[in-house]
Order: sequence, then structure tokens, then C-alpha cells
Amino acid sequence: MAKQSRITVTAGSGNVFADLGFAEPAEELVKAQLASLIGQVIKKRRLTQAAAAALMGVDQPKVSALLNGRIANFSSERLMRLLTALGRDIDIIVGRSSGRRVEGRIRVMEEAHP
Repeated sequence: MAKQSRITVTAGSGNVFADLGFAEPAEELVKAQLASLIGQVIKKRRLTQAAAAALMGVDQPKVSALLNGRIANFSSERLMRLLTALGRDIDIIVGRSSGRRVEGRIRVMEEAHP
């Protein structure tokens, strides 16, 4: 009879960067979400890394780094500028925090298209 092992599962906070102990987890999550959107736009438009780089005004190795999740050298602001260079609008809406949260939050959402 095979020995069964127990697996312990810990519920996440909803932000993997917080769960891993990053110093600025909210900022890291926003950057990851923006980078993901850049990757989606590049894929939807069927752009090569060189073509995407030309549109965004960066060199191809930066596009490669971005698409491979190496975003430490990118600020949220820079990632937003790259998205606008790819023809995406960015709207920033500031509102009061809802519910019981004392601190506000930052969310990145892609606009739904019919």
C-alpha cells in the first residue's frame, strides 16, 4: 500500500508579489498586468518584436525582456507610455476606497469589447 502524503494549501492574498514578500507588491502587480497587456496587444496585432520595438520607440532586446517577464527595469509610467505607443488609451480614475479597506488600491483592467 502506497504511503499518502498530506499537502498543505495556504490561501493567497490575491497578489502573488505580496505573498512572496516583495517590498512594493502593489506596484509589482500593476507592472506585471501592464506588461501582460503589452504582450496581448503585440500578439493580437501579430507584430514581430522588431516591429513592436519600432512602434514603441525602444530596441528589440527591451521588447524581448518585457515579453519574457523581465520587467524590473520598467516603471509603471514607462509601461503605460509603451501601451499608448501601441495605440491603447489609458484612463486613470481616482475614487474613494470601498468597503472596509483603509488604503486604496490600483487595478489594471482591459476594456471589454463586444
